[in-house]
Amino acid sequence: MRIRVLAASLTAAFFAAVSFAPAFAWGSVGHYLINRVAAEQLPADVPAFMHAPGAVFEIATLGPEADRVKGSGETFDQDHDHGHFMDVKDDGSIAGSVTVSNLPPTREAFDTALRAAGSDQYKSGYVAYEIVDGYEHAVTDFAYWRVASAAERAATIPDDKRYFNTQRIVREAIALRDIGYWGHFVADASQPLHISVHYNGWNSNHDDNYPNPKSYTNSHTIHARFESALVSAVATDAGITSLVPAYAPSTEPIMTQVETYLKATLAGVPEVYDLEGAGAIDGHSPAAKAFVLARLAAGATEFRNLIAEAWAESATHPVGYPAVPASTFESAPDLARARVMLGG
Repeated sequence: MRIRVLAASLTAAFFAAVSFAPAFAWGSVGHYLINRVAAEQLPADVPAFMHAPGAVFEIATLGPEADRVKGSGETFDQDHDHGHFMDVKDDGSIAGSVTVSNLPPTREAFDTALRAAGSDQYKSGYVAYEIVDGYEHAVTDFAYWRVASAAERAATIPDDKRYFNTQRIVREAIALRDIGYWGHFVADASQPLHISVHYNGWNSNHDDNYPNPKSYTNSHTIHARFESALVSAVATDAGITSLVPAYAPSTEPIMTQVETYLKATLAGVPEVYDLEGAGAIDGHSPAAKAFVLARLAAGATEFRNLIAEAWAESATHPVGYPAVPASTFESAPDLARARVMLGG
C-alpha cells in the first residue's frame, strides 16, 4: 500500500513540475507517458518485478532522463547528443548513402558508410543504434536476473539464500534503470521530426535547399510546438493506452523491427507540416490531437513490444564463462558458478 500511495503522490508531483519544464524531445510529459504506458501494458509473462507499481513509476520517471543529462559536459554531449535522432531524407537515405530499409549491422559500419559519403554518425544521428543497443542490454539484464533468481530458489543454506536474494534485487534495480533510460530513445524514434532532415522547419539549416512545393514552414519553432506544447495540452495516459494494440510477438530480427518502426515514423513527416500549415498544431485541433496521440501510442507500443521480446530472448542468451543459455542454468542451478557470474 505504501508503494502505491508513494507512486501516486510522486506521479502528481511529477506532472506539476513538468508543466514548467523546458522543451525536450517529445517533452518531459511525452517521454514520461510513453514509458509509463509501455510499462503498464507489458504481457503477463514478463517477470512480476516489472509489473510492480514502483517499477512502472521508475520506468516512467526515467523516460526523460536522457534529455536531463544533456549539458553534462563537452565530451559527454558531443558523444551522446546525436543518439536522439537520425536525419533521413525523403528518399529514405541517410546522407544519400545507407538507407533506413537496410541499415548496417553496427554503428561502426554505419559511420564508415556515412564518412565515405561525406557525413558521419554525429552529423546524421544514430538513434536506430541506441534502440538496438538498449534492446541487447535489456536481454543481458534479464538473463542475469534469471541466474540470480534460479540460484535464490535453489539455495538451501541461509547465507546463500540471503546472498542470492540480494543479487536478485540488485539485478532488478539494474534492469529497471537500463530499461527506463532506453525507453527515451525508442520514444524519440516515434516523433517524425526526429527521423527527418526536416527536423525544425522544412529547410532546417541555412545550407538546406530541399524542394518545398507545398510551401511548408521554415520556422525553427515547429519542433517544440509539436512535441512539447501540443503534447502537454492534449496527451493523457488513457488517450494513449486506448490506441495501443494487444501484444503480438515479432519473429523479425531487432534491426529489421527498428527499420520498420523508423519508416512508419518517417511517413508522418508531411502530416506534421500539413497540420502546422493549417494552424492545427497551435490550435490543438481534433486532427492534431489524433495524430500526436497516435505517434505517442506508436512509441509506447514499440517499447512495450521490445521489452517483452528482450525478456523472451533472455532465456537463450549466453551467461557466464564458458557460456551457457540462461535457461540451461535455470534448469540446473550451480550456486558456486552463480557466485562467480554475479560477482561474489
